[in-house]
Amino acid sequence: MQAITSRTYGAPEVVRLEEVATPVPKNHEVLIRNYATVVSGAESTARSGADPFARLYFGLTRPRFPILGTTFAGEIQAIGDAVTKYQVGDQVMGSVGPTLGAHAEYVTTSEDGIIATTPVVLPPTDAVAILDGALTALPFLRDAAALKAGQTILINGASGAVGTAAVQLAKHFGAVVTAVCSTANLDLVKSLGADKVIDYTTEDFTDAAHAYDVVFDAVGKSSYTRSRKILKPAGIYLTTVPTIPVLVWTLLTPLLGKTRAGIVFTGLRKPPAIAADVQFMGDLAASGYFVPVIDKTYRLNEAASAHAHVESGHKKGSVVISLDSPVLPR
Repeated sequence: MQAITSRTYGAPEVVRLEEVATPVPKNHEVLIRNYATVVSGAESTARSGADPFARLYFGLTRPRFPILGTTFAGEIQAIGDAVTKYQVGDQVMGSVGPTLGAHAEYVTTSEDGIIATTPVVLPPTDAVAILDGALTALPFLRDAAALKAGQTILINGASGAVGTAAVQLAKHFGAVVTAVCSTANLDLVKSLGADKVIDYTTEDFTDAAHAYDVVFDAVGKSSYTRSRKILKPAGIYLTTVPTIPVLVWTLLTPLLGKTRAGIVFTGLRKPPAIAADVQFMGDLAASGYFVPVIDKTYRLNEAASAHAHVESGHKKGSVVISLDSPVLPR
């Protein structure tokens, strides 16, 4: 099979399209013909090796997981002898988790892993775009923030994969949403339901006169110390980027202050919990209450260009790679 690999750390040019052995499912595993996947910031971090903290997991001197990619959407081609939950021909979507491997034509995963049935109305490219940001945004808003109807939330980085998911999920939970993005993405974010949009090129959202129940930094470009002045009493600042300051504030603020800081390591949750979120997001999108945002779709042999686009920092929503899907990509 063909797979996108990164066997050394570096710029997008280190990405290669290789012929590798097709995996064989074990007793409780399924083999999936993968039709679509995404290139996210996580894949960019894993490939570049620029983050020393990331190297502690991905490999100190070279990548531990040469086949990149987390999310998949495709059709089950074979099942292990002990599989009972799925059959050959089932359409499925999900994630292989932090061990990567989804940037390939075939993927294996446990039937008890991060996998769910794909709603019939969702093409594979939409399915992976839905999961790209939502599997991060959902536990932050629903679990860490306990976001409720009528509460106010500010979302920084509202035009990226996590941000576009967060805007839609916050509105689904009934919150009043203020979204922060660049001038070029104002209309996009408004179309997703944001009640107010702040253009960060002309206004510093931390200088706002309004206070919020939740500040969610989907891109890690702010800080608790800058944002706490716009939090209501008992409000919470959440960020997707782990840094030493936010980890310290996460421990201290419940003891010392009226406002809190927090972070969620979404990829470390138990597979059944993440699989339930996959099913939830699929059903939400199939019902028309969540819209996938796809910036651009690439082919397998364009993987380096896809990585370069993600690394530019200017993508809107998700960057998708189509692997000869039977449904035409966007």
